[in-house]
Amino acid sequence: MFFELLEKLFSTNNILWFVIPVLIYLVMLYNSLVTVKHNATKAFANIEVLLKQRHDELPKLIAICKQYMAHEKLTLEQIIIARSRVEKASKTKDIGTLGQAESSLRNGLDRLFALSEAYPDLKADQQFKHIQNRVSGLENSIADRREFYNEAVNIYNIRIEQIPEVIVARLLNFQPLRSLEFAAEELSDIDIDAQFASR
Repeated sequence: MFFELLEKLFSTNNILWFVIPVLIYLVMLYNSLVTVKHNATKAFANIEVLLKQRHDELPKLIAICKQYMAHEKLTLEQIIIARSRVEKASKTKDIGTLGQAESSLRNGLDRLFALSEAYPDLKADQQFKHIQNRVSGLENSIADRREFYNEAVNIYNIRIEQIPEVIVARLLNFQPLRSLEFAAEELSDIDIDAQFASR
């Protein structure tokens, strides 16, 4: 009796009734992991668009500032170097380097905008105001997109570590993604008095 039951259970038809739902479930898990992975990729692509827009605006800003801020050559050079590092890290998708370069660039821009207060002619220049507002708007958009990207990365990383997704993730080599982190000084307020004292 027992052997007859085992024979019926493991017959070709019965095995198919077991295997097909398992395969369908595994395909659904795989597809959902691919979706969350591509959501993170799309979120990073949105950051890249904003970085490119800001990258295109910075030479205009620096050119205007050079006309007025002859004594701030070091600050302008730091922004140019940081801009180049951001572009390179963005192209190579090196999230760690991008975070460091982005922090350096944002600190340079903050310093530049603080120093511009000492140049009334520069502050009154309409083109400077326009580009400053454009760059500041892009900075805010980048911060928003960074938050969205980090959330997408977090969801993806959690999913590839949870059971049962971890089985599919390991079998198919889904690797964790890295969040876009900025340096600690990014989170602190700017000491404007210190910016003027360093001139």
